[in-house]
Amino acid sequence: MCAGVVVQGRVSLVGSVSAVSGRGWIVSTDHGGLGTGEDMKGVGVSDEGAPLLALWHLVTTLPTEQRIFLVGQFSALILAFLFRYYLPPSQYGPRIRHGVASLLGICLSVYCFGWLTLFLIGEVFLCYLMLLFIDPRKVHVYTLFLTMAYLTFFHIRRYANPFVDELDFTVTLMTLTQKLSRVAFEYHDGAIHNDQSLSPSQRRLAIRSPPGILPYFSYTVGFLGLLAGPLCSFNDYQIFIHGNEKIGNPNVAVCKKLTLFCVLLAIHVLVSDQFSISSDPERSLFGQFSDLYLTAASRRPKYYIAWTLADAINNAAGFGFNGISEDGKERWDMLTNLNILRIETSTSFKMFIDNWNIQTAVWLKEVCYDRSPYNPLLSTFVLSAAWHGVHPGYYCTFLTAVPITLAARRVRQTIRPLFQHNALHRFVYDVITWASTQITMCYTVAPFIILELGPSLQLYRSLFFCLHILPVLLLMVLPKKKRTVSVKESSAETPCDRNYNHLKKEK
Repeated sequence: MCAGVVVQGRVSLVGSVSAVSGRGWIVSTDHGGLGTGEDMKGVGVSDEGAPLLALWHLVTTLPTEQRIFLVGQFSALILAFLFRYYLPPSQYGPRIRHGVASLLGICLSVYCFGWLTLFLIGEVFLCYLMLLFIDPRKVHVYTLFLTMAYLTFFHIRRYANPFVDELDFTVTLMTLTQKLSRVAFEYHDGAIHNDQSLSPSQRRLAIRSPPGILPYFSYTVGFLGLLAGPLCSFNDYQIFIHGNEKIGNPNVAVCKKLTLFCVLLAIHVLVSDQFSISSDPERSLFGQFSDLYLTAASRRPKYYIAWTLADAINNAAGFGFNGISEDGKERWDMLTNLNILRIETSTSFKMFIDNWNIQTAVWLKEVCYDRSPYNPLLSTFVLSAAWHGVHPGYYCTFLTAVPITLAARRVRQTIRPLFQHNALHRFVYDVITWASTQITMCYTVAPFIILELGPSLQLYRSLFFCLHILPVLLLMVLPKKKRTVSVKESSAETPCDRNYNHLKKEK
């Protein structure tokens, strides 16, 4: 960690780091830095002009990877507004809207990735042919294995050439893997199973017949979610393109999200490189956990930035409307990928996971957790690790999360009822579980930040593997109780449910 700063699976060996891309921002100040006010005066720039010059210097000194990503995403934002204003579904049919979205996506991909666009298009066509010609009873499994193998090849390519000055192609492939496999699973559900054998969510998402090539292409490589997602269901995308649902005006929601984007960017620039993980055996446990917490917390804004901007792009095109809230306000959260307030105030491991990278959690639940015949929790975490990349740190993080998740469930089932007698007891329980959740989460994600196996094990060794041992002890000591689900709880809206457009069948 002292040699550089990890940015979502990428290590930057530049001097000063702060920035964003689909996997994080990196702003290098190796070219002399931004300069102080006195420096600006020295070159004949007034105090009033210094901020603008600093901003210009910041933009022009961005590494190629981050500059391409920013230009691509803000181009997509502008195109999204134009798409909504000049190609409304009331005046143009779905074929034109699909065609324009596809063409813009290809142009954006060529700008960002150049010749690698051929691999993007090739994978889409290959998976479409599988959808047409492979038995629907098996197509979903074959598609998932193919897309994961394809993605892993490019993960290895990136791992072998980590300092190539190009936009990370695997970020786009990660989202494409989700889309291609999700369509295959939803087609399998619609073609093979009857409604009675499907869960309510599977029934809503089922695709009854293979989609046309143009809608399929538009969904997978359309410009709205090409660079940073977020993932959406094929049926919801079709409803958006066809205009089968009355929607409100997204301008207010987009402005709010862009404002949040700017605030998060400022926070990220201020704190992103201020903290690092220490495995110094001389430091106390409290000091090391403090380092872990501050480092993890300072890294989160880069993800908030990328996901907030991606959400705003889709909303700008009119995609993401999720009905009217109880207080009469429009909800533009169907594609939202995070809930910052719930993340930062999480009082359980599950609450944190449920509100972090929500669309990926929906995908993992749909293609793995709900279907795996062998240990769904372990299978899901292994798939998530493989999806993220080939760095050993990913596997350390997700395998560490397995016993912690099981222990957290057991604690909630056995300990929580003891603190529900009055408001004071509930408050004490919330404070304790908030602190426990934050400590446990930063301990779990440390290898995700470090990436390499040796330093990750060195860190855990310096912490005596305490949060590996404690969950196992809790599982051995605390009694296992059969969980009963109340009618109220079973009908409660989850983050996954919130991201399904439940109003799409209303006229």
